[in-house]
This record gives sequence, C-alpha cells and structure tokens, in this order.
Amino acid sequence: MTSLFLSVIPIVILIWMMTKKNGIPSHIALPITALMVGALQLFYFGTDTTLISANVIAGMLSAITPISIVAGAILLNRMIYLSGSEDVIRRWLEGISRNQVAQLMIIGWAFAFMIEGASGFGTPAAIAAPILVGLGFNPLKVAMLALVMNSVPVSFGAVGTPTWFGFSNLGLDDATLLETGKITALIHLVAAFIIPPMALRFIVSWSDIRRNYLFVLISTLSCTVPYFLLAQWNYEFPALVGGATGLVLSVIVARSGFGLVKTQPTSDAKASSPVAARDVFKAMTPTILLIVILIVTRIKQFGIKSMLTDSTEMFSISFGPLGDFSISQALIFKLSHILGTDVSWAYKTLYVPALIPFLLVVLISIPLFRLPTSVVKQMFAETGIRIKMPFVALVGALIMVKLMMTGGENSPIMTTGQAFSDLMGTSWQYVAAYLGALGAFFSGSATVSNLTFGAIQQTIAINVGLPQTTILALQSVGGAMGNMVCINNIIAVSTILGIANKEGFIIKRTVVPMVVYGIGAAIMSTLI
Repeated sequence: MTSLFLSVIPIVILIWMMTKKNGIPSHIALPITALMVGALQLFYFGTDTTLISANVIAGMLSAITPISIVAGAILLNRMIYLSGSEDVIRRWLEGISRNQVAQLMIIGWAFAFMIEGASGFGTPAAIAAPILVGLGFNPLKVAMLALVMNSVPVSFGAVGTPTWFGFSNLGLDDATLLETGKITALIHLVAAFIIPPMALRFIVSWSDIRRNYLFVLISTLSCTVPYFLLAQWNYEFPALVGGATGLVLSVIVARSGFGLVKTQPTSDAKASSPVAARDVFKAMTPTILLIVILIVTRIKQFGIKSMLTDSTEMFSISFGPLGDFSISQALIFKLSHILGTDVSWAYKTLYVPALIPFLLVVLISIPLFRLPTSVVKQMFAETGIRIKMPFVALVGALIMVKLMMTGGENSPIMTTGQAFSDLMGTSWQYVAAYLGALGAFFSGSATVSNLTFGAIQQTIAINVGLPQTTILALQSVGGAMGNMVCINNIIAVSTILGIANKEGFIIKRTVVPMVVYGIGAAIMSTLI
C-alpha cells in the first residue's frame, strides 16, 4: 500500500500544481515532479544511482524527438502565415461555408482525422489548429477542440502504428490482432457520436450544435463508417482512408449547405470575391506536399519507409562510461548502454516528421512563394523563440516518464496499474481504458501506452477470465482518448498557437470528455 501511495503521489501533486488557481506553468511543474520521482526511486525504491542517472540522460535526449517535431510544425505554420497562404485558405473555406460548425468539422475533424492516419506524432493539431485560428477562432478554444477531436482516429494513426507496433511484444497472431482492431474500431465508432459535439462546445453554443447537428452527424459518419468497415480486414489504413473519405464528403455537403443553418453575413462584413482555383492550389501546395510525403514515407509498400528506418550500423564509437554511440545508414542516432546500463536512446532523423516532411516542405516552399531573406529569417527566429520554454517542459516530462517506468514490474507505473487490477478483479473492463489513458498522459503517445501497459492488460485478462481481445481493445481506446489530456500534446499545440501557461486550464476541461469517453468504452465492452 505504501508503494502504491508513493507511486501515485507525484502525479497527484503534478495535476494539482498545474490545475490549481494560478497554476504553476509546465516548464516549472514538470521538472519539480521529475525531481520528486527521482528522490522516491533513490530513497524509497532503492534504485541504483547509476540507473537513475542513465534514465535522466535518456529522458533529456528523448525530448529531442517531440521538440524537433514541434519546431518543424511551427516553422511550417510561420511560412504558411507569412507567405499569405493562410489568408487564401481562410477565404476559400469561407467560400465553402461561412458556418462556423462546418468549418470546425471540415478542418478540426475530417482534415485532422486524415493527417492522424498518415502521420500521428501530434501533427494533426499542429497542422489543423493554426488554420482554424486563421479563420478567426480563439487559439485557446481551438487547442482544446483539436485535442479532443484528435482521439477517435489515434488507435489506427500513423498507418496503424499504435496497434501493430504497440502490441508487437505480446506474441499475438495476426487474427487476434485484427480482432482487437475490430473491437477498437467499433468502440471508437460509437464514441464518435459524442466526441465531436463535446469538442465543438468549446467554441460554439449547444444551440448552434443542435441546429447544425445533421451536418455534424454526416461529417462524423463520413469518417467513421469507412474507418470501421476497413478495420474489419486491415489495421493499418482505417484512419487514413476514413479521414480522406470524410474530408471530401464533408466539403461537398458543406458546399451544398445540406444540414447547415444558413449564416447571414454581418452588416459590416465585406463581400469577399471568389478565390481562384489556381490561388487555392498554390496556397494548399505546402499542405498537399506534406500529406503526400507523409503517406509515401509511412506506407511500407512504397519501400521508402524501410530506407528511412534502416538500422544497419554505418559508424560507431565508444564514449567510455557514457555509452556506445552509433549512426545507422538511415541516420538513426543511437546511444546504447548509457552509463553501463541497459538504458538506451535513439533518434530517427529521417523518419521523425521534423526534417521530413516539415523542414523539407518549408525549403521547397521558400522559392515557390518567392519569400525574401528577411521573411525567411523571421520564420526561423519566431520558431526559436516559441520553443524555449516548451523544451524545458518536455525535458521534465520525459525524465519523469523514464523514472516512473524504471524498476520493471516494481516500477511506480506498474505498481499503480497492478494495484488497480487487484482492486477491480473481474470488473476490470470498466476501468481498463483509463489505464491506457494514464499511459498516454505519462508518455505522450498511444503507441508507448500500448507498449507499456499492453502486457499488464493481457495478464489481467487471462488472470480474471476476461476476453483478451476486448481488454486490449480497451487499452488501445484508452491510449487514444488519453491524447486529450496528454501533457506533451498540450504543450505542443499550445506552443504552436502561441498560448502560454494554460496547460492546467486545458487539462481541467479536456478531462471531462475523456472521462465520458471511458464510460462509453466500458459500456460498449459489456455489449460486445
């Protein structure tokens, strides 16, 4: 009981620090929490100082992945804004429909759904959220909407990575993995009737949602029906195909005005002239390039993914006690046996969506839009300014995660999970999704949540006699819904939108739809 209490208390304190009135910013709260967990590992769990130090080093290095993605997303956002493309896209979307609900569903739901299917890594919010802010929506409200909307597609995001890779260490055959994916998709399909309206409520009134609900429903189902159908025989492409289908149908339906209340322009609104198709295509070129590159580099059948993830060693050097450093043919930087332990770190330079596609698209777009040197300098300068504090926060977050996972079966995170399972017994399915969400909250990734908690969920299912596929599906759904409250994602979208010190405020509001999601998942699991 003492181990459980001490394992949970740092997280409770972290949540309190960030959500209390005048909450402590994440770049202060997270390093403090990491220090607390380190002290517990040292003085209570008796963890070797070398192992603690190795995990601290790995945590610091691991921050390079999310911060490079955020930096790339900000740089692309600044380029789109300063080139005037954002204004063209805004006017084009207004031409499709001036209805705010339609705009939010097209970009915040369907477009983000498709991007999640292609890439994951937090890129949906990074790309979709700035477009919505450009349409005049409040940045803080957009951040919350983006976090909640980007949950349903996550289990099959990045071409199914959370499913096929997240459960890769469980020894599942393909039929079992496919069955798990089917159940996961069914739970998400049902949850999608609730989640978009709850996300929309952050920005528009319930009255507006009700009056435009037919369009909301059409846009939702245009993504989730193909998503669910494809999951019956494939666990890689449901989100990508569902999002692409939904985006096309949502635009067509919005243009017709079907299911939407006609929006009257205000008396001082200027009549905007139609945007030429050529201008729209040029403005959308960076986004189109981004999507194409993501798809080509993520779908293994094209053969490029294996090139970008080739771990064949090209160069290595020993740094003595610090560890062994190597570079692969695909420029994967790896530090192994840190401080003589089994702890390691790796950075997939060409696969992490920082250089490819973000920086690559920006470099292509500079001559395309004929941007002067002064604007290019401004893009990079603004990017550098925005990532300073988030970098500190992410370093604290990832050190905390590494230390929470240190100790194997006796680690604080495993102690917490096992205690909950012992408490619930055969009723475990009612809370299984929340363990998946806890993993995403800690790690910032549904894939890592599945890798971390998949084994314990599987063991619990076997021990208490629950269907293994159902419990693993709940784990997968939990990892997806945990995106709503994931600290890494909150920091990332806040940084991209220029929101400061609002992490606690966001968590307090996005936790509500997450809890509702978990209740819905639990109910569905009893009916399957």
